Amino acid sequence: MMGRVLACDFLYYWNGPVIERTLLQYEPCTWEGTLTSTQEKAANRIVKAIQLQEKELLIWAVCGSGKTEMLFAGISEGLKKGLRVCIATPRTDVVQELKPRIQQAFSSIPIEALYGGSNDTEAKAQLIISTTHQLLRFQEAFDIMIIDEIDAFPFHSDPSLLFAVQRSRKLKSTSIYLTATPRKQHQMQILLKQLPHFFVPVRYHGHPLPVPYMKMSISLKKDVQNNHPPASFVSWLKKRKNPNRQLLIFVPTISLVESLLASVTKLLLQEQMIKNKFEIASVYANDGARVEKVQAFRDKKLVAIMTTTILERGVTFPSVDVAIFDAGHDVFDEAALVQIAGRAGRSAEDPKGEVVFFHDGKTEAMIKAVEMIKEMNKRIADF
Repeated sequence: MMGRVLACDFLYYWNGPVIERTLLQYEPCTWEGTLTSTQEKAANRIVKAIQLQEKELLIWAVCGSGKTEMLFAGISEGLKKGLRVCIATPRTDVVQELKPRIQQAFSSIPIEALYGGSNDTEAKAQLIISTTHQLLRFQEAFDIMIIDEIDAFPFHSDPSLLFAVQRSRKLKSTSIYLTATPRKQHQMQILLKQLPHFFVPVRYHGHPLPVPYMKMSISLKKDVQNNHPPASFVSWLKKRKNPNRQLLIFVPTISLVESLLASVTKLLLQEQMIKNKFEIASVYANDGARVEKVQAFRDKKLVAIMTTTILERGVTFPSVDVAIFDAGHDVFDEAALVQIAGRAGRSAEDPKGEVVFFHDGKTEAMIKAVEMIKEMNKRIADF
């Protein structure tokens, strides 16, 4: 909406009297679901932070733990007090997925979703869902700031976005951070007891996270350069434990998405895993049909989808196997690999999806990602 902004442009902000909004809501939450005992503990901790006006709280919760549902009690507490709430996330896809879920849970509350190309433009609602970029439009506007996926690109690497978050909060406000893969900075703050946190190591259905396994492919670089999937992928494909699962294939670059699609399509046709070429698609950040393709995969109109890290987080598919081509590539850091692995096993009906790292040499990121997932699973017993 702001379009191109130059250093010589003027940006204006309100400097008149503070506009007070008293929007007390009696029973704002209309969600009829139930929380697990662990989710309820996390939800109660969020409510406590809001009631005591704590400055910040980090919720460290594994992929598939039901972070959104944990927020409902805290959001409801804020709305009852007439506070203004913002849920911010680095990626447009996540905003688009959150809007209908939040609207359903708070059906009587006006909600606006702000992102590039959004139809919501006024930004006056008491409950806002926004990309972190859109927060540049606000100054001291929110009593409760919820940052989803605080470790995600570009938020963790762009100081201007952190500035936008801090500027959009009221001086006396509460920030709730959500992440499944906190960066070293936050882990160190937790270790030094400088950042209050609550840890949720178990998924909502109680099953452990699928632990990735690694498949060596010595000819990987040669295979992909010749526009072929790794040889070990072909052998794994024939031995999948549940061939009825959809297939989510991650590759490190857009050029590989485009160059490998034809050969992967041919392979899946040969193995009779798809009936025609329209049952597989590719998707990446600049894909104009990205939203439609992801929805088609969600609706099971697609059997397989090949993607960059754009789908590493913020999307939920109930029954998938996950394959990563060239898992040792620099783009797949520890956080990305953990998040990608977290796409599998997200439903109670199928909690054991396979996650495979295809590589031509193990990297520290791959090893640490597997170690983190195993550590999460060990800590389930404490809950």
